[in-house]
Amino acid sequence: CGAIFSPEADIETLSSDLEKLFGRIDSKSRIFEFDFTDYYAPEMGGELKKIFFSFETLTDPARFADIKTTTNEIEQKHLQAGSRRINLDPGFLTLAKVLLATTKDNVHRIYLRDGIFAEVTLFFRKKTFTPFEWTYPDYRTEGYIEYFNNLREIYRAKLAANGQM
Repeated sequence: CGAIFSPEADIETLSSDLEKLFGRIDSKSRIFEFDFTDYYAPEMGGELKKIFFSFETLTDPARFADIKTTTNEIEQKHLQAGSRRINLDPGFLTLAKVLLATTKDNVHRIYLRDGIFAEVTLFFRKKTFTPFEWTYPDYRTEGYIEYFNNLREIYRAKLAANGQM
């Protein structure tokens, strides 16, 4: 789950909220500057940051739409003065790809249900995750790709431990 957040956001409470819903956090990225777009500035202000969380428990991708709906509810819990301080972008990582859930339709997104779409954002090729032409600029950065490559190794180890490799 990616989280874009303002300086006023309470990341510790967010971490706790996410763990209550999705299980123990087993990995956090470093905190990245989020200065790729001004899209969120009118609501969330400036100096935005981004962090990624992954969870110990593997989740069925069939729950993707429900997870996006749940993270939208978490955003509402963290409102300050009626404005979001956190924007959550849940995703799934497999050995082959990174998928994001969104409420915004586009030609490369597949409708799941309840107003939720899925997008393949990165694909694994030549020992690294690789962006598409539609991949958001931040997901193209070395820091994000390095995090997802490391997360892929964690996932690979979990699959092996569960006898799924």
